[in-house]
This record gives sequence, structure tokens and C-alpha cells, in this order.
Amino acid sequence: MGNIAQRAKKATPTIKGVSSAVLDQRQLDLSGLNLLNNPPPKAEEAPKVTYARDKLLEEVRKSMEAQEKGLSLVVIGHVDAGKSTLMGRLLYELGRMDERTRTANERNSTKVGKSSFSWAWGLDGTAEERERGITMDIALQSFSTRHRLITVLDAPGHKEFIPNMISGASQADCALLVVDASTGEFETGFERGGQTREHLILTRSLGVAQVIVAVNKLDQVQWERDRYEDICILLRPFLVQSGFHPSKTKFVPVAAMLGVNLVTCGGDDAKQLREWYKGPTLVDLLDQLEPPSRDISAPMRMPISNIFKGQGSGTSVSGRLLSGVVQVGERVRILPGDETAVIKTIGVEEEYVPWAAAGSNLTLSLVSIDPVQLAVGSMLCSPADPVPLASSFTARILIFDIQVPIIAGAMVELFHHSRDVPATFSKLIATLDRTSGKVLKSNPRVLTKTSSAEVQITLRSSGPSATTRPIPLEPYAANKAMGRVLIRREGETIAAGVVMEILG
Repeated sequence: MGNIAQRAKKATPTIKGVSSAVLDQRQLDLSGLNLLNNPPPKAEEAPKVTYARDKLLEEVRKSMEAQEKGLSLVVIGHVDAGKSTLMGRLLYELGRMDERTRTANERNSTKVGKSSFSWAWGLDGTAEERERGITMDIALQSFSTRHRLITVLDAPGHKEFIPNMISGASQADCALLVVDASTGEFETGFERGGQTREHLILTRSLGVAQVIVAVNKLDQVQWERDRYEDICILLRPFLVQSGFHPSKTKFVPVAAMLGVNLVTCGGDDAKQLREWYKGPTLVDLLDQLEPPSRDISAPMRMPISNIFKGQGSGTSVSGRLLSGVVQVGERVRILPGDETAVIKTIGVEEEYVPWAAAGSNLTLSLVSIDPVQLAVGSMLCSPADPVPLASSFTARILIFDIQVPIIAGAMVELFHHSRDVPATFSKLIATLDRTSGKVLKSNPRVLTKTSSAEVQITLRSSGPSATTRPIPLEPYAANKAMGRVLIRREGETIAAGVVMEILG
């Protein structure tokens, strides 16, 4: 016992006139403030790249030819149309949701008095979403059909969460529009101010060219063929007006809650539907979607849509790789800012991969970066070919069905991928012919509904003491995915367009 005490005494340094207990406390205080001369913790070693760029592009091309074709699908539509229920039931029918999860969701949703939301709980995972019975954020899932690997982005339908819906649609190749066939419900979603109309316009403005319309809840109207066809007749001209080509638009009758015509059209529940419908199921149509061409040789561009603490010491970010290729060990630049990071791991569809190509929805684990430097809406790019930063640019825009005309100096919100910033129409350059693009009038005084125009847009600060920060942006001619913008005012989307030239 005495030996232990003596060793402890020797191990504790002393200063003349100061008790060892006081000294120990000082040591602890200095240590807590990081004022001791201890060596810093060893930084995590960054992995090395495997391929030179030319070799990587060659490897990517070979792999893309051999693999099943992947695409991203955003699920859109008016609130309560049954989007999350449809996707939850579809995932179950395809074996992507196990029986245990289904039973737990059914039991727990019944317990809180929301039994009709049990299928939706497969995607609406947060407590607030389940409590309110609505989708609030983008839910990400994936499944395979016979020829396609599909990543699903289940977007919110409530008007309050349109910015989240825009973020989801900007990551998608194709869209699944879900409409409610119930009496009066379709009309509510389709009339002015309804999200059926606004979601279609937004989705097409963000570059999505293919859409499947699932006419849901037909069991609520006794599978009436006339009701289904009336909805199709009302939607077809609006889809064309919104920019969807008829050959890229498909319709399918379904009942999500019962699982009718999602994967099969068999069973007693589908008996009335089979009397008049002989067409494909929803999965048949999803299997026929065509992935757009991927620009893998272009510079790497990836907007950050989410940031979270990853496994280990790194920070993880997720988003869609718009163009180019990335590999583990590669250094990437974060813009705005003057920081770089190294990619430690790449996750695609819940698997770790050595590289990924344009069109993939990725989760990247980053090292050699302070997480404070990362923000939703920031852009990851190649340090050798960074994205231009813009605070003023010209754009060619299409004005939607607005009530209040646009004048020079009008203050708006500019949306670009997962970023939204305050902006101003600093100059109205010209009104244009919608078909030919020819100038109809230079320096117009106002822009009215359904007109096309060229304008100058300037970013503005968000507060009296805040400074205006430029955002990563590229002309549409250089990079289509980076050159699309949406413009909103007072909670309403008023215009969409493409960036022509960056001014500064």
C-alpha cells in the first residue's frame, strides 16, 4: 500500500508552495482548454486514387455498357394523393420491405389512430412526419425492375415544403405523378394553387422529360372507367402545355392501398378494373423508362443536398453527381469557399464502390476537411476545373400563370438545386417569341403571364448587415444540369429558365 502511494507521489509533479491537488486541477483546466503542449491527434490518413483519369473513364464506359440501366424517379403530386402509400406498398410488393417491418408499421400506426398511413410509414420515417401524416422531406429508396435499377425520391406534396420538393426534383431523371381519383380531390389538386399543377411545371422546368401518371384511389369511385378517362383528358393538354411530349407521358390506373395494378392486376380486388383495363401495370411502365445520356467526360459537379456525421471520423454528404466521375482518394473542391477534401468512401444504393459516374445519387465520406466548411447547396467539383461563381447573370425565362406582373427591381427567391437565395430582377432585357426565340420588344416595362423573356438577375443579401455571396452556376450551354434556375415570389413559383451568361 505504501509503495503505491509513493509511486503516485512521484508520478504527480509538484511546485514549491503549491499543493499537488491544486496542481492537478490546473493541469485538468489547461488540458480542457487545449493549452498544454500535447501533440495534436493524428489526422486520418486519406486514401490514394486507384485510376488515372483516362483509365477511369475507360473503366466507367465498360461498366455502364454491362450493367443494368439506373435512373432516379421523383414521386410528385398534391398532398394526400397517396404518394407515400403507393411507394410503401410498391416496395413491399417488390420484396424491398419485409413482413416484420410491414407488421410493425401497421401495429404502430393503428396505435396512434393513423392506420390508413401504415404503408406511408415505409418512407415517412421521422416522428413529425408520422405525427402530422404528411411527407416533409425527401425520402430515398431503391428497387429493381426487370431492366432498371430505380432510385426513388418521394417528394412532399404540401405547399409548405415546395423547396424540399424542388431539391428532390432537381436530382431526378423521370417523374411519377400520383393523382387522387376521388370525387372532388383530383379537382382540388389540379385547380389553380393545387400542387398537381405546380409540381408538373416545376419538374419539367428542372429538366425531367418523362412522366408516368398513376391515377390512384380508383377503388373509391367503384373503378369507374369514365372517371379515369376524364382525368386523363384533363391532364393531357396541360402536360403538353408544360413541355412534356405525348410520347414521354403514360397513364396507369391503380389502387395503392389495395396493391392493385402496381405489380400485378390479379385477385378479387382488381376484378372490376380488369373488365375494362387491359394495359400495363405500374412496374411495367417503370421498366420502360429511358435513362438520359450521362455526361461522364465533363468536369465533376455535385451539389450537396444533405450533410451528416458518418462512421469514423469523417463527415458524410449526399447528393446527385450531375456530371463527370469521382473515385475514392480523389481531392474535391468545395464552393463557395477555398477548401478541399479527400473522398474516403463512396456509397451508391447502400453499397460501397471504388468510383461513381454522372447520374448516380451518392453518399460521400470526406476527410481532410473541417465540417464547418460544408453547407447544403455547396458544390463539390474538381480543383482543376472549378465551377464559376456568379452574383449576376442573364437568363432566358418562361413566366408562369402569374397574377402580378414582373417589373425591374422585383425581389424574388432564386432556386438552384438545393440552394435558394434572395435575388432581384435587375434588368428586363427583352421579351421573346416563345417558339423562335426572336426578340419581340427590347427593354420592356413589365413581364406578364405566359410570356418568355431575357432578364438580368442579381443576387442580394439576406439582411441589412449580410454580404451578398455568389453561388456556383454555369451557363446552360456549358452544363445543362448546372444551368437551370427556378424563381419564386411570396410562396408561388413565377418563372423558370436557363442561364445564358455569367456577368460577375
